Amino acid sequence: MKDLINILHNEKLTLVVKSDNGTIHRFTQRGVKDLLALVTERPECLHGALIADKAVGKAAAACMVIGEAKQVHADVMSEPALELLKSHRVEAQYGQLVDHIINRAGTDWCPMERLSRDIDDPASIIQKIQDFFAAQRKTPEQ
Repeated sequence: MKDLINILHNEKLTLVVKSDNGTIHRFTQRGVKDLLALVTERPECLHGALIADKAVGKAAAACMVIGEAKQVHADVMSEPALELLKSHRVEAQYGQLVDHIINRAGTDWCPMERLSRDIDDPASIIQKIQDFFAAQRKTPEQ
């Protein structure tokens, strides 16, 4: 895990995933988009994986649980994320544990943390994330 954390920081990435087969995947998008893409399009990358992430909220944790990750390190992890990971037997460690993940502006809850806070089923959380992004993609009719 130390090697993944070093890659995360030294290469200024947002997410590093070491698949069960030893392949290391590097990601740079903020938020849960990369994890959501992995769990929906390439779940084999997450199965048994070791993950190093900058920030893990409950929505990200749901993706990791559904993907059957083995171990997760987050520089910052929310308490709900830690609870979800532990309840599904995913090893979790963190640099800083916080009540909740905040938005990019630092003014409120992260939207993903807010939409997942009252849901305990990881599959339901992922559906909520997908619905959120689908609603964002819709363009208003002219």
